[in-house]
Amino acid sequence: MTAEYRRRGWWRDDTFLDDLRKQARERPRKLAIAGRRLDEAHTDTLDYSELSTLTDRFAGALLQLGIERGDTVAVQLPNRWEIVPLMFATMAVGAVIVPIAPECQGDELHHRLALTEVKVCITVPELADDIGAMQDELPLEHLIVVGTAAFHDHFIRTHWEDTSDLTGRQLRPDDPFVVLFTSGTTGFSKGVVHSQNTVHSGVRGYVDAFMLSDDLVVANTTPLVHYSGFGQGVLASVLLGGTVAFQDGPDKAGLLDLVERYRATLLYGPPPTLSGVARVQQADPHDVSSLQHTVTGAAPVLQGLVDEMRSTFGSRTYSVWGMSEFGPITITRLDYDQDWAAHSHGRPIDSMEIRVDLCHDPSKRAPVGRLRVRGASQALGYFKQQDVFDAEVSEDGWFDTGDVAREDGRGGIRILGRAKDTIVRDGIVVPMAELEAVISQHPKVTEAALVGTTGSTDDPILAVAVAHGNTWPTLQEIQAHLRSAGQDERFYPERLEVVDVLPKTLTGKVRKVELRKLYA
Repeated sequence: MTAEYRRRGWWRDDTFLDDLRKQARERPRKLAIAGRRLDEAHTDTLDYSELSTLTDRFAGALLQLGIERGDTVAVQLPNRWEIVPLMFATMAVGAVIVPIAPECQGDELHHRLALTEVKVCITVPELADDIGAMQDELPLEHLIVVGTAAFHDHFIRTHWEDTSDLTGRQLRPDDPFVVLFTSGTTGFSKGVVHSQNTVHSGVRGYVDAFMLSDDLVVANTTPLVHYSGFGQGVLASVLLGGTVAFQDGPDKAGLLDLVERYRATLLYGPPPTLSGVARVQQADPHDVSSLQHTVTGAAPVLQGLVDEMRSTFGSRTYSVWGMSEFGPITITRLDYDQDWAAHSHGRPIDSMEIRVDLCHDPSKRAPVGRLRVRGASQALGYFKQQDVFDAEVSEDGWFDTGDVAREDGRGGIRILGRAKDTIVRDGIVVPMAELEAVISQHPKVTEAALVGTTGSTDDPILAVAVAHGNTWPTLQEIQAHLRSAGQDERFYPERLEVVDVLPKTLTGKVRKVELRKLYA
C-alpha cells in the first residue's frame, strides 16, 4: 500500500521542512504567520524568510540543549508565534514534538511527560511552576520558559544558525515526528504517533477538497497544539505558501480584526465559536468581504449556523470530521449544495475510505452502524501502547472509530455519537450528537449532554444541561424546543438535570461515564 500511497501523491519523499525552505526561496517576503498577543495588544508577524531563519536558530538552540535524533520535545503553549519555528526546528534536528494543551495539568500532565520521556519542555511562566514541581520525577532535563530573558537569549538573540551544523539530522518523511494526545474520556490519554507522510495525506486531502492555493489566508481559532491548528492551520498554509493568523486567547472581536487586517479567505473553528463570531460581526461589522469559506468541526452543524454564516459573512459553511488518529477524514464538498453541511459530515478525502457496519457484526454493512475507516492518513500507532492501537485495526486495515454513523446517501456520513453511548428507539439509533447541539441552542441553555444512566441501549434518555444565567430550563421547555426544531419525538429526553458545569476532557469532550455514575 505504501507504494500506492506514493504513486497517488498522498505520501512523498519531501517533508514539511522542505516546504518551508521552498517558500522561503520563492516568496521570502510573503507573510507566513500573524500571531496576536491579546494582553499586549500586539501582533507578531513573520514572513517566510524570517520563519526559515528562526527555524534554524531554534534548531541550533535545541542542539545546544543536547537534543539528538529521536529525542522528544514538549511544547505547552497557548497560540503564540514561537510554536511555529519550534515545530519546524524539531524536524530540523530530528526530534519528535509533543504538543500539550495549556489546560493539561496535574496527573494527566505528569502522565504525558513521563510516557513520552520528554527531554526538553517549553512553556509559559504561568505553567512553569507546576512542571518544575514534578521535574525531579521525570527524565526532563530542561524547562524553558517563553517570555523570559533566558529564553530570549538562548533561542532568539544568539544566532545559532551561523554555527550549527544540521546536515543529516532532518527527520525523514516516514519517521515519527509528532505525538498528539487523545481526549482520554475514560482514563489517561493515549499518545498518537504520526509521521510527516501520514499528516501530509490528511492535509493534502483537506486543501484539495477546497481547491486551496497560495492565496490562502486562514483565520484559525483552534489550538495550535491540536491537529486542526497545526495541521489544517500551520502545515496547510506552509504547504501552499499561504498565511495563517491566530491569537493566544478567545476574543471574537479580535478574530474579526485579524480577518479584516489580513484579508482572511478561510475561517476555521467549532460551531459555538463561529456562531459567537457571527453575533459580534452583526453588532460591530468588520470588512469580511475576503472570506470564501467557513469550515467547522468538533460538533454537528445545524441549519441555523449555515444560515447565520451565509447571511453574516456571505460565505459557504463546510463540515469536517476527523480524529487524532487520522486528522481530517470526511468533508462536505464544493459540489454539495450550500445547506448540506447541516445534514452530513461529508464524504472521505481522497486518501481515506469509510464504511458503516452493523454494530454487533462488523462483517455486514448497514445504513446505520459502527463507523470504520482506513487509508494513508492512519497514524503509526500509540506511543508505547502499540498493542492497544493494533487491537482497533482489522486484518484488512479497517480502524474502529468507536462512533456510530448514518450514511448520507451521497457517499458520506453523519456522526450520531459514540457507540458506547448509543441509545435505540424503535430500532433507530438516537442521534445524540445532533440533539445535544439543538438543546444547546435553547436560550436558557449554555451546553448539554444526553446519556443513558446504565449504558444500555434501551435506557431512558437523560439530558444534563448547563443553565444560561440564573433561569433554569424545564424538561417541557427542552421538549418544546426540540419539537420546534423538527426533531423526532421518540428521541426526546425523559428526564432533565441542570448543573453548573459538565465534566470534560482537556479537548472539551464530555465525560459521559461520570454523568452515568452520578445519575445512575
